[in-house]
Amino acid sequence: MKLRISTVVLFLGALFVLNAAHADSGIQLDTPRGGWHVGSPDTEHFRQTVNYPASSVNTPLGQADTARIMGMIKGAPKSARVPGNLIVNGVSMPLKIDESGHFDRPFMFPNGTNSVEVRSPDGQQRKRVQFLNVGGGATPAKLRILLSWDTDGTDLDLHVVTPDGAHIWYGDRVAPNGAALDVDVTTGYGPEIFSMPAPIKGQYLIYVNYFGGGYRSEDDESGGQENAVQPLTTAKVTVITEEGTVNEKMESFIVPMRAPGELTLARRFSYP
Repeated sequence: MKLRISTVVLFLGALFVLNAAHADSGIQLDTPRGGWHVGSPDTEHFRQTVNYPASSVNTPLGQADTARIMGMIKGAPKSARVPGNLIVNGVSMPLKIDESGHFDRPFMFPNGTNSVEVRSPDGQQRKRVQFLNVGGGATPAKLRILLSWDTDGTDLDLHVVTPDGAHIWYGDRVAPNGAALDVDVTTGYGPEIFSMPAPIKGQYLIYVNYFGGGYRSEDDESGGQENAVQPLTTAKVTVITEEGTVNEKMESFIVPMRAPGELTLARRFSYP
């Protein structure tokens, strides 16, 4: 009986490897890789200089590979407006890729076990890695808020007001209470991430601002072009508390954004 069980396990394991190899064949994930990741405090912090509005957001020069998601999706659509899909620790978000299929996104991973999965725009190709992040320079965040959205060439901004009245946004990304916002993504999809190592007890306010961008022209019946219109953009906000612990809680909710200039109170919640 033991021999039969072992044989079945080996067969299933081989089948899983074959399926994984087939699924991974079209995606090259340079970083992160599986295994142990020892953080580098001097190069994991984002030092982006924002000349607003920025024409693009790239990984900062010298960014540590332990705080970076980089690779290529082979055979990706030539249009850079078709995103891939990025799933980090269970949170799904669009992944901006260029016309050659490359992607490069700075991402501050929490200490502990992490998983990263990249999927092609058609969902047929995927690559997934798991790794243990240890010794990073950042204190583990007990509160993280992620903002992503579903359109390219658009600029949504995450604003968080903490119980002591601090306002964290792209214009003031680090607060005295330890809260911080990472890269200000101005060219579509996001994500923008708010992190706070030692959250203050009390009520938090999450706002989403539709700054602008994303205009497109529509043809009228005579063959001419009507005025440019602004597409509806759907934001996704995810709140994570006690990440990476047995007490971790995660909540995601959708926020429709209809027009540039719109500022929406997406959620208010109390911590703890």
